[in-house]
Amino acid sequence: MTRKKAKPVSASAIENHVYKVFPNDMNAHNTVFGGMIMAKCDRLALVVAERHSGHVCVTAAVDSIHFRAPAKGNDTLLFSLSLNRSWGSSMEIGCKVIAENSYTGEVRHILSAFFTFVALDSDDKPVDVPAVEPESAEQKRRFNDARIRRESRLAMRKQLSAARGRSPN
Repeated sequence: MTRKKAKPVSASAIENHVYKVFPNDMNAHNTVFGGMIMAKCDRLALVVAERHSGHVCVTAAVDSIHFRAPAKGNDTLLFSLSLNRSWGSSMEIGCKVIAENSYTGEVRHILSAFFTFVALDSDDKPVDVPAVEPESAEQKRRFNDARIRRESRLAMRKQLSAARGRSPN
């Protein structure tokens, strides 16, 4: 099967999706509940994956979630996500979350994460997705870094399977 025509990163990216923090978003430490931020990232990453692939997609892996700083009450969260790279039926989507104090204008990078999604056909079988065309130097760096992360994930899966005496698939 021939791979679909490549798409630019901008065709599926989400820039500065706004979420206003309210008291019900807070945890016992009076900072924003990390699970809520992760769930929003996953939902938005799904949009990127489905825009790029043109298919229903499912989360296959989440790795490298780094909480860099807490978000607080009265913050506005800005979610930016884009497709870093695709392979066959899978895609890596990068997510960056910024917290902005609406009153002072102060901004803080609070989270970075990488999601792997798989596109499915109408029979729930993996289906090939288009390649991605990085458009900027930053996108090219993320494209190259995604290969390294994928190789690391696959190598770890192979090592764990070997340690358990099983095939990695």
